[in-house]
Parts: sequence; C-alpha cells; structure tokens
Amino acid sequence: MLETKKLRQGVKGIKTRGLLFLLLLISLAACKTDVYQPPEVTPAGPFVIIDGTSMPLQALLPPTRGAGTPLVTPTPDRPHLLPPARQEAEQYVVQSGDTLGEIAERFGLSPETLAAANNLADPNQLEVGQVLTIPPPSAALTGPAIKIIPDSELVYGPASITLDLSDFIRRRKGYLATYQEDVNGSLLDGAAIIQKVAENYSVNPRLLLAILEHRSQWVSNANPAAESLDYPLRYYDPQRAGLYRQLTWAANELNRGYYAWRAGSAANWVLADGSLVSVDPTINAGTAAVQHLFARLDEYAAWEIDTGYRGIFQTYFFLFGPPFDLAIEPLLPPDLRQPALELPFASGETWQFTGGPHGGWSDGSAWAALDFAPPGEPQGCAVSDAWVTASADGLILRAAEGAVIQDLDGDGYEQTGWILLYMHVESRERVSPGTWVKAGDRIGHPSCEGGQSNGTHVHIARRYNGEWIPAGGPIPFVLSGWQAESAGRAYDGYLRRGDQVVEAWEGSRPENQIQR
Repeated sequence: MLETKKLRQGVKGIKTRGLLFLLLLISLAACKTDVYQPPEVTPAGPFVIIDGTSMPLQALLPPTRGAGTPLVTPTPDRPHLLPPARQEAEQYVVQSGDTLGEIAERFGLSPETLAAANNLADPNQLEVGQVLTIPPPSAALTGPAIKIIPDSELVYGPASITLDLSDFIRRRKGYLATYQEDVNGSLLDGAAIIQKVAENYSVNPRLLLAILEHRSQWVSNANPAAESLDYPLRYYDPQRAGLYRQLTWAANELNRGYYAWRAGSAANWVLADGSLVSVDPTINAGTAAVQHLFARLDEYAAWEIDTGYRGIFQTYFFLFGPPFDLAIEPLLPPDLRQPALELPFASGETWQFTGGPHGGWSDGSAWAALDFAPPGEPQGCAVSDAWVTASADGLILRAAEGAVIQDLDGDGYEQTGWILLYMHVESRERVSPGTWVKAGDRIGHPSCEGGQSNGTHVHIARRYNGEWIPAGGPIPFVLSGWQAESAGRAYDGYLRRGDQVVEAWEGSRPENQIQR
C-alpha cells in the first residue's frame, strides 16, 4: 500500500506543463515496523506507481517541445529583481579570514580593479581592520538572455534518477571510462568521482559530464589533449589538479552562481580577463550558475561563445538531447513548507548554537546549514560521547566520511523530496545505511569527521528535490519551534522562539546556549 496522501502532494511539487512525476513511497506499515522496502528497480530503470499502475520513470518525462517545433531554449523568465547598481564608492573594513578576491567578488568587482583603487602593492597582504575603498562597478557589457539549462538540471534532482552514470560513461568509450584517481585514500573510477561530487554538492551529474566534455572531450575521446590530463576543466590551479578537485571546484562555483541568483545578489559577472558583464535579468537560476562558472574560466570572447547556442548548450544537447526536455518545473512548489523538525540532540539537553546560516556543502551553496556543539567547554576536535539525534522520521541513505543523509519521504532517492544532511558525525556507533529512524533516535556522535572543522559539532542542512534550502530564507529552518535568521554574513545569525533569542557564537557563552 502506498501513502496516497503523500502521492497527491507529490504531484503538486514536480509538474512541467502537465508533466506528471510521482515518487515511489514507503508504506506506513513498513515505517512502523522499521523494515525498509526498497523501490522497484529493473533493467528499464526505476519505476513509480500511478493509481496502482507501475510504469517506468523515464516514461513520465515527455519532451516539453512539441513535435517539429524549433530547437530553441524557452522564452526568458519574467525579469529577475537585481540589486541596484552602486553609484558611489563605499568603505569596507577587512575582517579576519578575508581575501582580496572574496571581497572583490562580494562587491561585483575584479580583484585587479579593487587593488588598483586602493594602491595595493601586494594584494595578498591584507590586515584585519584595514579600510578599503570599494569603487562602484562599471559594466560596459551585458550577458546573453539565452537560457542554457533548466534549474532542475543544475541540481541533483528527480530527473537525475534516470541516468545510469556508469553505463553512460562506458558506452561513450572516452578517457573517462578508464580513468582512476586516489580520492582521500580510496581508488575511484571516473563514474564514482562524478557520483561523489554530484551527491555531496547536489549538482546534476549530467551537467558535470557536459562541462567535462566541453572543456576536454574526456567523455567521448579516448586520447584527449595532453594539457587536459591534469586539469580536465582547464582551470590551472596547482591546488586543483586531478578530476576530483577540478569537479569539486566547478560544482562549488555552479552552486555559487545558482544560489546567488536565487538570493537576488548577482548583478554582474567578473570574467577571467577582468571584464565586468551585467547579468541579463530574464535568465533563470540554472543558466546563471553556468554563466558564473564560465566567467571564472573564460575571457570575454570565449565566454560569449560558451554561454551561447554553440557553447555548453550544444555540448549538452549532443550528449543528452535538449536540456529543457528534462525540465521539472517548478522544482520547488509555491506552497512548499518544511515538515516538523526537532533539534538534533536529546530532549532536556543544552547544546551550543555555534553557527548561523552558512553553506550546506562548502561555501558556494545556499546558506542552508546550522551548527550545534555538544555540552561542555569546547576543546577543539575532542571525542564526545554526546549523541546526535534524528530531527525527523526517515530512511538513512548514506553514512560515510562524516556525512549522514536522511530521506524523509522514504522513497530511497536523495534526489527527491526533503533530505536532511547531518555532517561531522563520527564513525563510532554511527547509524547504518538502510535504517529507518524516528525523530529523537540516536544516529551517532558529533565530531570533526568529514569536511573542515576546528571543533566538535554537528552541521545540519536541508534539501528539497536536490535544491539546498537557505536556513534563513522564505522557507525558514525551524527546529523544535526555533526559527533561524541570518545576520547577513555566513555563520552569523539567530534562533528565535517566541520572545526567546539565541545568538550564534563560536565556543560556549551564555548567548548561544539552547535547550530542546
């Protein structure tokens, strides 16, 4: 038996001009007995159930173009509200951890322009408290209005279920099919590397493949150019050599462009040659993501090609067909609401709220995450016997390298519906994949495992249909009645419940104590 109420709700979430895309759900009986029934999968691919009838998922993704219609991208979106261009110079006080590049990007400038405006002899030598003059941006160029990909092809969303990544790579017989690389002590092949990046950053593997093919022909050519072997995306940073590091950089930049557009904070792209390009307000978030990535790679002449019809759009088409034929719109239903969630520790315990809204995975994704440290005085990356607990009922899909992924709709796919990421969960006594847990069940101990951390804590973030959901955004992160708010800077923020306010602080202090 399927939970028909959830099936009906799912219909609202993923339609494209009558496109019906339903999710396979776990029965209530299975949930109650903690026995997971995996979704039906056959050589034809994953199946879904409609009115009691089983049919392949691929059959529910018909083209959005009519037969014989011209191959063009959809008409532009309604104009996006962009931040108004600054007309006056501003002052900025350098904070701990700032770099010139990050400051320039924040204000829509090239690092060279910012360095010149402040007569910086060595742009790598900034001092905390130093006052910088931020000149107004001056963009003489305007980006294209061409829509390159739908939003659903940027994120690791529902339509990515239909891609058999290993089979696709093998059949193309390119260099990627035989590639292997040591990643954090494990020897991974090309498919495993792309899958790992797609899952962690929640970026569509089809798009990663298209970018890789566009930059180096690794997908279709068994003998790509020698200069691409160490730098397959041709991003020549010695710290980013190898396929894995090239793709993690690209996925983070794609996320940076996507969520900046979503947040209304992207008005200009700074290209590799220092050119400043105004963003056309009628593109969509997925297109903004691709434009931003190629801005980091290209001078203006190349960027104009790469973001036009003869660029990555054409490469994607040759690999997978028209990108908008797989569009799932809207990716986020207009009436989407967060399910009830609890703080990720036991009732009656007092933890520290150490991180307000910040990146869900790395710093390019939406400010989707919050951080909590266990009771006691902070002692760096100390072993903790405190328990991280599940914030809701759901199925554990993955548990490795500090990350625990929980599927709240229980369909077995992290590309669909609500997903929770718990990060820095120690391997000791950590919950196993395939376990159905209830809200409050123990899933492991907080630690520094996975990612970068200077202190024991748990990092928790939300996704829906593959999209990171900002903790302080229109669908606020609410845990045990505490609602997250951003203070406008990563890690700064508050939790409010009624007239109670808890402020995020590193370490332990009276302002950041929170009890469930």
